Order: sequence, then C-alpha cells, then structure tokens
Amino acid sequence: MQVSTIPPESAALEDAAGVVHRRAEGPVRIVSLVPSLTELVCELGLADQLVGRTGFCIHPRDIVRKVAKVGGTKDVKMDVVRALEPTHLIVNIDENRRETVDLLAAFIPNVIVTHPCAPEDNFGLYRLFGGIFNRDAEAARLAADLAAALDAACAVAASLPPERVLYLIWREPWMSVSRDTYISATLRAVGWETLPRHASSRYPEIDWQASAIAQAQRVLLSSEPYRFRALHLDEVERLSGRPVVLIDGEMTSWYGSRAAAGLRYLVRLRERLAVA
Repeated sequence: MQVSTIPPESAALEDAAGVVHRRAEGPVRIVSLVPSLTELVCELGLADQLVGRTGFCIHPRDIVRKVAKVGGTKDVKMDVVRALEPTHLIVNIDENRRETVDLLAAFIPNVIVTHPCAPEDNFGLYRLFGGIFNRDAEAARLAADLAAALDAACAVAASLPPERVLYLIWREPWMSVSRDTYISATLRAVGWETLPRHASSRYPEIDWQASAIAQAQRVLLSSEPYRFRALHLDEVERLSGRPVVLIDGEMTSWYGSRAAAGLRYLVRLRERLAVA
C-alpha cells in the first residue's frame, strides 16, 4: 500500500492558526520555541538563520549549542527574544502558552503556529516551512522520505496482529497518552493501539486496577518527559503483570524531520518484539 498525502504545490502556506504566510524576503532571523522544529529548521538548511531556541532544543547538538537560549518552551525570556530581533517565531499549540505567544507576536512580525497530530501531518509542515523559507527542494526530499517510512510502517502493521499497549510518560503519578495525541497516532501507524481508549485529558493519570488498563498486552516506558530506565522495568512489570520494554520517546513524539526516522525505529522495534 502506497501512502500519497503530500499537499499540492498550489496549496496556500496556511499554518495551524489559519494564518496564510508569504514567502520570506530579505534577511531571515528565526526563533524556535519547539525542539523538534528547531531540528527541522536545521535539516532544511536554515541553521545560519536560527538565532534563538529553547534550552530543550538539543538537536542537532553541534549546531544548536552555538545558538542563543531564550528560556524554556513555556517560560520564555521576552527581553532576550526582543534583543535577537527575530523576523519569524515558530511555536506549537501543545508546547507553548497562548499568552506567551501573544506577547511575542506584539514585536515579531511573523508567527508560525504548528499543531501536527499524526505522522501524515508532517507533509503539510514540510511544505509550510519549505515555502515560507524558500527551501522547497529540501522540503520535497523530506516528504519523499516520510512517504517511504509510512509505507514501511503500514506494511509491518499489516503483517503483524494489532497489539494493545500502555505507553507511560510519567511516574508518580503514573501517566499515559490519549488517542488524540501525536504519540498515539505514531504508534498506531505500526499497529500499536494505545490505552486507555477514552480519556478526559490528553495525558491521563493511570489507575493500575482499571479494567481498561488490564486490556494492555504490553507496556512501553518512554525516555521522555520522564526518563524511564532499566531499573523501572521490574517495578512496572509487577504493577501491570505485562511484558515491559523501554522506548525512545524522541522517536515517537518528535515530529518534523525526525518523523521518518521515528517510524523506521518503531518498525524495527515491532519486528524485534514479535520475534522475541
């Protein structure tokens, strides 16, 4: 099965807030408040135009360590950002506070709002960034790579029985992800259905005695935001009564240029666990 959801070239450069952007003209100075999109900016060949990033923007390490820090994804230092004189600000609906973005928008002319909810949404993200920053060829290359990775994910999902998993992101309180998150959609691409099926919040707390959790066939311990380690495997196995495995959280939650690599990582992991 081939995946073909790349937006047409004629589509407007519209962001997640409904704002239609123009192609950048003249000098570009970018501040990114989204770690995975900082990586995307660099992958598109815009490292020299990246003037500010958060302390959580850690990839690619050799590049971002030379870029000024402007605080965190939520506690942004307004004076530092203002001094950088950015022409473009990159934000995300889930990761950044609306009130913070509104304050920054008062002196940054172009605010690009993002909200990818599934791996396929990266096609639009590539085209948006490629169009705004005149990196169409680089964006097309990323889109082609993602299409191939989605095909591989679809193939492994079709070849193996679907599996219900509990994906843990925090300990004490124990927390998971709802099905409307990017993480859940990415896991679903390789045939992993996350639990609980229904949740009142995007990152629900877990009751180990709940019947919904008892339906899990496997527990996945993410490396972020809580850094689960090998020492937690026995504890979670006792609580869940299910096999438990560590998983790289960047490969499931980082959209942007990491999306294709993340899907290939999950394909390999699913195949390895199926054999085991």
